Amino acid sequence: QGCVDHPVVLTEAVCNPLYSRQMMSELLFECYQVPKVSYGVDSLYSFYHNRRQNWPCSGLVISSGYQCTHILPVLEGRLDAKNCKRINIGGCQAAVYLQRLLQLKYPGHFAAITLSRMEEILHEHSYIAEDYIEELQKWRSPEYYENNVHKMQLPFSNKLLGSTLTSEEKQERRQQQLRRLQELNARRREEKLQLDQERLDRLLYIQELLEDGQMDQFHKALVELNMDSAEELQSYINKLSQSVEQAKQKILQAEVNIEVDVVDSKPETPDLDPLGSEQSLEDVESINEFEPLFAEEQPEVEKPVAAVQPVFNLAEYHQLFLGTERIRAPEIVFQPSLIGEDQAGIAETMQYVLERYPKEQQAILVQNVFLTGGNTMYPGLKARVQKELLEMRPFQSSFQVHLASSPVLDAWYGARDWAVEHMTREEGWITRKDYEEKGGEYLKEHCASNVYVPIRLPKQAPRTTEALAPSRVLMSSTGNPCEQA
Repeated sequence: QGCVDHPVVLTEAVCNPLYSRQMMSELLFECYQVPKVSYGVDSLYSFYHNRRQNWPCSGLVISSGYQCTHILPVLEGRLDAKNCKRINIGGCQAAVYLQRLLQLKYPGHFAAITLSRMEEILHEHSYIAEDYIEELQKWRSPEYYENNVHKMQLPFSNKLLGSTLTSEEKQERRQQQLRRLQELNARRREEKLQLDQERLDRLLYIQELLEDGQMDQFHKALVELNMDSAEELQSYINKLSQSVEQAKQKILQAEVNIEVDVVDSKPETPDLDPLGSEQSLEDVESINEFEPLFAEEQPEVEKPVAAVQPVFNLAEYHQLFLGTERIRAPEIVFQPSLIGEDQAGIAETMQYVLERYPKEQQAILVQNVFLTGGNTMYPGLKARVQKELLEMRPFQSSFQVHLASSPVLDAWYGARDWAVEHMTREEGWITRKDYEEKGGEYLKEHCASNVYVPIRLPKQAPRTTEALAPSRVLMSSTGNPCEQA
């Protein structure tokens, strides 16, 4: 169809900037041809959905989501935007903090401790301590630790527990490793022999220049070789010749050893791991150097393979033990200083918001402290908020704390309830006519919306004064110099 022919209800942030709302309204009205639009705050929609017959229309909404936490006072069914407060702590920061704690505790499983696993642990294993310090003291007891620690199994491979190679396969693998070493040594000897032979031919050619009497070319070649005399050249030729002859003898000896190894059958010997050894390949000159080693280790091969047991249980090594981390990660909502944030927690912010009202309104607000948002689903959060309110409220004063029936989905349910109830009303809906007359930032307030603050443009000075000002300056500048003085 190219358009959306039904009204749209959108959620927006608390105290949303006018520019953001303007861009969204422009998109909906200009691109999708929406007939009317309504904006509301998600936590207020949740508050609207959970209202009951005996609930007051005023209350203190505590909304904690993935990125931040809001304290929203609601008086007589409307948001008091002047006293709203935000804490930049949410479920994301708790997951990152838990990931840092476990990566420091288990550095061997650094890559396996992912952010998605930490979010799963937060949702399934974490809880809010009613008294954080007292709960930490409980975890000092070994019995309490054993009864309350949670273990999480990381994935691992059973193939590392033992070797499945037979004795014939081990012997074949050893023979292949020895052949590989011999071939590598032989190749390196041949390359070194070729380089030495080329250098020897070059030196012999220079010596022939001396014998032929070509002294200029001979001295020029000596300078290139950094040599001073013919005696030094002769000494270097003799040493290089001996080195070439020795290399040829080693190559012939290695070929003979390879033939003997192929003909003779070797007894079963343990695996040889040349890669794990610190000995360089240049030191391994022939197969004869390995045979004393094999003879010394021969008795160990007769032991049965079944008797060899792993040093530790690999499955237990890949387990995460969740102890105090279960309460330390979600505690940052009440103590942001645990992660180095210079902010107040929920309790301090709630007390600060309440103190901005007279005592009568404070008593009204605390009668309906409403918790919503995905980050309020920790067990024990409601009891913790009640404890904090008990400490900050006057003696023998009453208060009520309520948790949303579904903290994650109640915002959508509340928007649905509001849309069904106000479908035929004009309250809260922005029509296309309103958009064209009053701009994209315009907002019609309702029980779950932000407070609309119109843009205040500065008044422009009248044009007459602007036109007269340059002429006055010109007259004063062209006057009598004595009068100006």
